[in-house]
Amino acid sequence: MSTTGTTYQSEFLTISEPTVYKQSELKSEDMLINIGPQHPSTHGVLRLEVLTDGEVIKDVIPHMGYLHRCFEKHAESVPFNQAIPFVDRLDYLAAMNSEHAWAMGVEKMLGIENDIPKRVEYIRVLVAELNRIASHFIAIGTYGLDIGAATPFLWLFRDRETIMRMLEWLSGARMLYNYVWIGGLFYDLPVGFEEKCAEFTKYLRPKLEELQNILIDNHIFINRTANVGVLPLQMAVNYGCTGPVLRGSGLKYDLRRVDGYSVYPDLDFEIPVGEGKVGTTGDCWDRNYVRVQECWESLKIIDQCLEKLNKEHKRTRDFDPQAMVPKKIRPKAMEFYCRAENPKGELGFYFKTNGKSDIPERVKCRACSYNNLSVLGELSKGCMIADLMAIMGSIDVVMGEVDR
Repeated sequence: MSTTGTTYQSEFLTISEPTVYKQSELKSEDMLINIGPQHPSTHGVLRLEVLTDGEVIKDVIPHMGYLHRCFEKHAESVPFNQAIPFVDRLDYLAAMNSEHAWAMGVEKMLGIENDIPKRVEYIRVLVAELNRIASHFIAIGTYGLDIGAATPFLWLFRDRETIMRMLEWLSGARMLYNYVWIGGLFYDLPVGFEEKCAEFTKYLRPKLEELQNILIDNHIFINRTANVGVLPLQMAVNYGCTGPVLRGSGLKYDLRRVDGYSVYPDLDFEIPVGEGKVGTTGDCWDRNYVRVQECWESLKIIDQCLEKLNKEHKRTRDFDPQAMVPKKIRPKAMEFYCRAENPKGELGFYFKTNGKSDIPERVKCRACSYNNLSVLGELSKGCMIADLMAIMGSIDVVMGEVDR
């Protein structure tokens, strides 16, 4: 009887996917393990080449490229406004936030950023913060699954579904919205949207308290995440980490405050940071704690936006959300960079234009998940292999914007 496939054979390593470590470099006690690229085991189609000594990790090398959709070259082949559906597919869990960044960048190149109606700006922030909560619910819920807690995942997906249905009501699409347009919006808020949104924020507050009590403050969860995957602040800065990964290490750096874009300067909200309450500042627990606290802050922002949209900037019969949408998008010749605070960190777009075409000469995406993923190897060295997925999940990457 053949035992091929059930016993070790020396050619297995050479016929597998390419690896950084070669067989000749391995010591007798070393093991080279591939984790992934099955989804959702590695939070997307990501392959981790893991070098271990027994159960202790010596090195982790992320291998990417299994989800490459050629975003940048697509964006260089269509007009600026037609690229928005491609932008949606970067961080497909936070499409509204990505659209907002792209639209702001083109509007600044055209010089119309100060002409956007305030109602449009408040609606953009409203939907971006709803999407931020939905994105964080995915991050926290799947993180619970990573370390063995299934019930919070079901709770969070239940409440995320309400947000998804609201955004589908708004745009007609479930996840990839094409709602934030350059110069405006696809459509105004549906009649009754503000009331439904206010009902949801009232409903969600006790649910967030429940989440804090049952998961984040859970003794088992704390033992599993505190002092695990500690990211020192200096290392986070050196690796270009952003979003909750950076703020979990203790730095109050949020582009909504630093750059003060859209109507965020007019809104009252705090920037949560990791404080090492139950472990070491910058550990896995802190990164998840920051995401939960950001959900509270997003609720505050949503309530303020709803108040503005029901009073100073309430709907009128003559309001046209497409009034400032340019008929032809042809920026002057320039090189320009615009950025915004996505749920996972800084999403930036670099544009190069020639002043003669509505199609950019060059588009480069600065994806937050890509930078955050780069620090995984440093966080994992010396940890147990059982902690690898806890560390990986705490970074919260989406492969759509890693591979681009």
